[in-house]
Amino acid sequence: MKYFHLVWAALFRRKTRTIFTLLSVLAAFLLFGLLDSVRSAFADAGNSVAGVDRMVTISKISFTVQLPKSLLPRIQAVPGVKDVAYANWFGGVYQDPKNFFPNEAVSENFFDLFSEFDLPPEQREAFRTTRTGAVVGAELAAKYGWKVGDKIPLQATIFPQKNGSNTWTFDLVGIYRATDPQRRSQENVLFFNWDYFDEARRFGNGAVGWYIVRLADRGQGDAVAKAIDALSANSDHETKTQSEQAFQAAFVSQFADVGLIVGAIMAAVFFTLILLTGNTMAQAVRERIPELAVLKTLGFTSRSVLGLVLAEAVLLILIGGLLGLGIAAVVVGAIKAALGSTIPMSAVGGAIWLRGIALMVGIGLLVGALPALRGMRLRIVDALAGR
Repeated sequence: MKYFHLVWAALFRRKTRTIFTLLSVLAAFLLFGLLDSVRSAFADAGNSVAGVDRMVTISKISFTVQLPKSLLPRIQAVPGVKDVAYANWFGGVYQDPKNFFPNEAVSENFFDLFSEFDLPPEQREAFRTTRTGAVVGAELAAKYGWKVGDKIPLQATIFPQKNGSNTWTFDLVGIYRATDPQRRSQENVLFFNWDYFDEARRFGNGAVGWYIVRLADRGQGDAVAKAIDALSANSDHETKTQSEQAFQAAFVSQFADVGLIVGAIMAAVFFTLILLTGNTMAQAVRERIPELAVLKTLGFTSRSVLGLVLAEAVLLILIGGLLGLGIAAVVVGAIKAALGSTIPMSAVGGAIWLRGIALMVGIGLLVGALPALRGMRLRIVDALAGR
């Protein structure tokens, strides 16, 4: 630490160059924090269902494989299960393929399990009793100018009707709102009556996409999950019961290998960062060859010069990296507050910080190695003579 002032002065000898390099490092570790947060959420999502009061049961084979509705009473009878609802992904579009939003066929008691959705009692009753009834979120209704009593036509992309038509028309009987203002993104879904869907669809009748299970005691999550999955063990419709977060992660995984994508992006980002910061350190040391020679003349050993240059490189990466991770922590917190569990993201916690700091130190040592070795091997006479 007694030479810190020398390292700091050398680092900011060319302020403009250093600031632009710091911004590049900051951007790289901001991206690392965001992407590693997503990767961690997907990696940890299925580890445990303890501590949650809602779980989802899907096919063990794939999210796209449906389950028989006959499982409903058996799941309801499992000790520790308070309520059970069910749903199907529909995948319809409104007027134009660009107007895509999530839409699902759900059981009549679906909203009983989601206390975070505020739906007036009379509208909830209308949803139960209206065969073609649909409920939408307030933001979605505002976007398209819908109001209770309107008819909403959706074009099916997966499930045509028995009569050959791809147009499904729903009667809007309710508009729900998220009880938490920071979760307004959850107001962009359309839910409609599963019974109508099952009666009218051309194929898959009598099967559901997934079950939603509410627990009587959230501490029994693991035990209840195992009991539910045991109901269909060794059958042609084995199940997998998991937390809602794990279910959402599995849903997104149907479209992409998140870990591979994140790894590829970060490899490209850090490779570019190494080239950039390596060039910066090489220029910085080349400009200071006479100064390093003077330090050796004053009694600094070759190892001391090596340590000074390496410390400068590590400090450069640490300053930018810590700022980037700090901003990432704030951004992830804001995203989680705004979107809830819509996008699986882990908080930028201790594990991500440790991985990030290890990367910072490793990159700093790597980019500083060659310039530091040059400084260590420097001959005083040649350096002062300009050779």
